[in-house]
Amino acid sequence: MKINFLKSSKKMLAPALGLALFLGCADPMEDVQVPETESVNTNALPPGGPVMMQAFYWDVPAGGTWWNTVKNKVDDWGNAGISSIWLPPSSKAQNGPFSMGYDPSDYFDFGDFNQNGSLETRFGSRAELESLITTAHNNGVEVYADIVVNHNSGGQLEANQYTGTDTWTDFSAIASGKFTRSQHDFHPSWASQYDEGIFGGFPDLDHDVPYVQDWLWKRNDGVGKYYKNTMGYDGWRFDYVKGFGGWVVREWVDNVGGFAVGENWDGNANTLQNWVNSTGRRASAFDFAAYYKMDAAFDGNNLSELYGDMLWKRDPMKAVTFVANHDTDVIWNKMLAYAYILTHEGYPTIFYRDYEEWLDKDKLNNLIWIHNNKATGNTSILYADNDEYVARRNGNPGLIVYLNNSNNWLERWVPTNWYGQTIKDFTGHSGWEPVTQGGGWVKIQCPPKSYSVWSLK
Repeated sequence: MKINFLKSSKKMLAPALGLALFLGCADPMEDVQVPETESVNTNALPPGGPVMMQAFYWDVPAGGTWWNTVKNKVDDWGNAGISSIWLPPSSKAQNGPFSMGYDPSDYFDFGDFNQNGSLETRFGSRAELESLITTAHNNGVEVYADIVVNHNSGGQLEANQYTGTDTWTDFSAIASGKFTRSQHDFHPSWASQYDEGIFGGFPDLDHDVPYVQDWLWKRNDGVGKYYKNTMGYDGWRFDYVKGFGGWVVREWVDNVGGFAVGENWDGNANTLQNWVNSTGRRASAFDFAAYYKMDAAFDGNNLSELYGDMLWKRDPMKAVTFVANHDTDVIWNKMLAYAYILTHEGYPTIFYRDYEEWLDKDKLNNLIWIHNNKATGNTSILYADNDEYVARRNGNPGLIVYLNNSNNWLERWVPTNWYGQTIKDFTGHSGWEPVTQGGGWVKIQCPPKSYSVWSLK
């Protein structure tokens, strides 16, 4: 059970340097406070920065219908301002028609070959996948492939000279005949004994083996270049990057190209930054630090948690922010979380089920529009306590976002970068259209358990 501690407040923001700028403001309040002000020194994303859709969830319907399901939504997503979609692993896996793709067997079987119990993958046929990618591109939407290069599954038993046991490392019989593998291509091998980590007891690919490098990213007909140049993928979501060195992603991107983001499941922003740096800054990382801070803030009723360290504050051009994904969905107060990531720096991701099933699509579309049109410039966090959070994007036009986790309407005076200009709440939650004062100050409001986003009218 979640218990929210609520309060009513009516306070004023004043800059940390003192109250001098405030003294000329109309309608002063007696309980003037001088809150701590945090200015995040970051580079701004381009105006109308991208928004990603995670175009699946765990255990989407089996039966080969998913590629067509997504294809039929891409036009609407593009019109709503979605600029990229992330698809699940698209090649045949050990569990064939029932697999979500994270137990890869034949990297070149997209529904081409009758193996592992089916012709199609869980998601559909190769032709349906290619049609989906083409439709996305026709709508100006990029397509990212989920790539699993840490481990494989579905091989046959063979005597392994490196372990002295029998191992499931014989992939000589895969139907495509491309990137066949054996004991010599997995840890331990002649090239190295181990790397950063194994997963689930599956055979662990040895990226130090030249043959593995050739087939993954060097060969023109290898996995990376085939996916990009033949299938049409524009980028990559690297699964379980804790299992191999960042240099693997660096080499992949240097040889293949495309956008790259890694799943480094760690809530420590420093760990995420170190991983980004280990790729030679070729890749972004999902901002798990922001994810856990949002959970603590919105579900724990302590919005001051948002003062905490996150990857988007350290390295916004390399931070992919999210509210939920196919692996983890712990934030209950999702609309506040989406209001946060779609008004702040980073590359925000929308989760399919949130958009299509669970939340108010119109409100999400409104936030996507705000992100694409107003959320520019670096970020100044103006105030946060248990119930309230106020931040300013300092670009042109920029915005001010007000999050309210209490049961009451709240109001605040805030310092803006606009002088003597009319502003409005672009969410429609408030009907106010105040005029900023000569010093940039203005009073804004926010409804209970909700948010408002203010910018030039």
